[in-house]
Amino acid sequence: MKEILNHLFEYKHLTKDQAREVLLGIGRGEYNPAQIASFLTVYMMRSLRLEELEGFRDAMLDLCLPVDLADYDPMDLCGTGGDGKDTFNISTLSSFVVAGAGQRVAKHGNHGVSSLVGSSTVMEYLGYRFTNDVGELKRKMETAGICFLHAPLFHPAMKNVAPIRKDLGVKTFFNVLGPMINPARPAKQLVGVFSLELARLYAYLYQQTDKQFMILHTLDGYDEISLTGAFKVITSQTEQVLEPKQLGLDVLMPESLAGGQTLDESAQIFMNVLNDEATSSQKQAVLANSAMALLAAGKANSRDDAVAMARESLDSGKALTCFKKLIA
Repeated sequence: MKEILNHLFEYKHLTKDQAREVLLGIGRGEYNPAQIASFLTVYMMRSLRLEELEGFRDAMLDLCLPVDLADYDPMDLCGTGGDGKDTFNISTLSSFVVAGAGQRVAKHGNHGVSSLVGSSTVMEYLGYRFTNDVGELKRKMETAGICFLHAPLFHPAMKNVAPIRKDLGVKTFFNVLGPMINPARPAKQLVGVFSLELARLYAYLYQQTDKQFMILHTLDGYDEISLTGAFKVITSQTEQVLEPKQLGLDVLMPESLAGGQTLDESAQIFMNVLNDEATSSQKQAVLANSAMALLAAGKANSRDDAVAMARESLDSGKALTCFKKLIA
């Protein structure tokens, strides 16, 4: 690691193979906490290069415990986090709306590092018990149309990094990697990213795969559709900037999307949305992201149809039913 750190401190970059080997070494416990913290800090001070991101991704997938859910044709809805916006759990809620609309979901999540309440945190608080038992995950896909993949159970090699990330308390390149390392490797994916630069990196890497993907970034800095302004949408075929009105939805104020100040408040917002008792802003944000996921998955033919499908899933209680069956 000493040579790698000196290399990086000289403003040099890693090749794909170097990046992969370093992360494999971290996973195998070959480096001490100070070395790992120094390595993470480098990437807080400069951007990831494409080949570095590719190498890190490959190492994480090599180290993970894979789970084969291909028979269910699932999709993942996952943001990188790290946007500093502290919104409520929009992508997790959207996962249940999408499942309620008939597209099975393998949701990859973790506890929050740079935000108060990550997807795993709120799910655990609401009664979900994490598992990496493949049989149980398949049962949930059958009954609930969704399963939840708690990242630490599938990436055990990262136990060396988790306490360091927690102590640092800021976004690291592991935020960036999160959506790329779903152990189910779903063929369909909606990804939210916190910067345009990262959106382009993701688009390039995903275009090298056979994934059916959509990448989202709201231009004022959100890693999802916030409806606070225009947002970028990238697929394998198109790249466009859309306005909230093009989804038939309102422009929202940032404060209307705030997550709770406590875990209890965050959980209350979560259940309010599923019980169709949320504010108009909260509901519209979830509808926007759910609709784009349904479009990405090929479940809807137009934005209007996708919003209507998402709304029906939420209004009819289908999304809530998926949640209850998952928790049961």
